[in-house]
Amino acid sequence: MSLQKGLWGIAHVYSSYNNTIIHITDLSGAETIAWSSGGQVVKADREKPSPYAAMTAAIKAAKDAMDKGIIGVHIKVRAAGGHKSKTPGPGAQAAIRALARAGLMIGRIEDVTPIPHDTTRRPGGKRGRRV
Repeated sequence: MSLQKGLWGIAHVYSSYNNTIIHITDLSGAETIAWSSGGQVVKADREKPSPYAAMTAAIKAAKDAMDKGIIGVHIKVRAAGGHKSKTPGPGAQAAIRALARAGLMIGRIEDVTPIPHDTTRRPGGKRGRRV
């Protein structure tokens, strides 16, 4: 495998059960290079969290980043976290695969979901959410 000279970035993949957002930044995380979301590539709201929307959004973000000189990314996968779901939505896996297939080199993949360490009280009250 030959070593190429080029810029590396960080792909922040936020995947909830409502949408998937792919945000590619420089290594410091301060400068946005490219971003895309499931809502930008599909028409219906119910399709935003789908693996297809995530894959299409990831390809779009990867192409934008590669046009700006990015050759590889480290991936940070994030779910909603906190009081909400701690597992990433259905689009996370598809987005990672699409970034690799688009031609970007993949460095590290890590989960950065915020997990509460004894937090504020969960919504719903003493008897839970009554439906």
